Amino acid sequence: MREENNFKKVSFAAIQKAGASLKANFGRVKTIKQKAKAQLVSNADLEAEQIIIQHIRKYFPSHSILSEETPHLNNSEYCWIIDPLDGTHNFIRKIPIFGISIALQYKDEVILGVLYFPLDKRLYWAEKQKGAYLNGKRIHVSKNSVLSQATCVYDSSIRYNPEIMGEVLKKVSRYVFNIRMLGSTAEHLALLAEGKIDLDIEFNDKVWDFAAGALLVKEAGGEFTDFEGKPWDTHIPNYVASNRIIHKEVLKIIKESFAR
Repeated sequence: MREENNFKKVSFAAIQKAGASLKANFGRVKTIKQKAKAQLVSNADLEAEQIIIQHIRKYFPSHSILSEETPHLNNSEYCWIIDPLDGTHNFIRKIPIFGISIALQYKDEVILGVLYFPLDKRLYWAEKQKGAYLNGKRIHVSKNSVLSQATCVYDSSIRYNPEIMGEVLKKVSRYVFNIRMLGSTAEHLALLAEGKIDLDIEFNDKVWDFAAGALLVKEAGGEFTDFEGKPWDTHIPNYVASNRIIHKEVLKIIKESFAR
């Protein structure tokens, strides 16, 4: 079996094992700790993370692992980027919007992205230049070209920067059809790649939040850039993801908000 197929096979097994753990823990959280201001971690996060890390290290012991809770970095050209529970606050409050994100970066490029939503068993994946898929079926972003008909999802962490995030939200809301805040980047980007929403605007994500989803969106035919329109990488501080058609129009609106 070719190595890239091994990457996918191992990531599928790891993410579904972790998903089974999260499903078992949903509604039964035992411990909750505050790791930073307004940021929580539960026993479910940590258990899912260990399942993923142990499975990956079993097959690729020399690879680096950058995980939200427990990074294991070395000099490997391969790095697994993991969010074991995206939507922790939803999970803790028994809101059924959460998922798992695993990306594999080779040198400076993400080559594999996998997202899994255990409650309804949605498994999304994308490989570089090989398309995006949901449970084996090819998916594509929407074809909506009219911003006034667009559904937008928006960063829910407004508490970190209410002035500018509120201003952008106010500005964007004048142009789009509606706005949702789901509290899970994995869910946002999966729905965008599947064509169910048209636009995602995020300010405060970390690389483990978006690495897998960014590749999924790109391989589904979408666009993913920073607020200046520069191509995405794992170091961008904020981003716009879209169906590509409305992307430039949205960037212009955001820039106007910052210039206010």
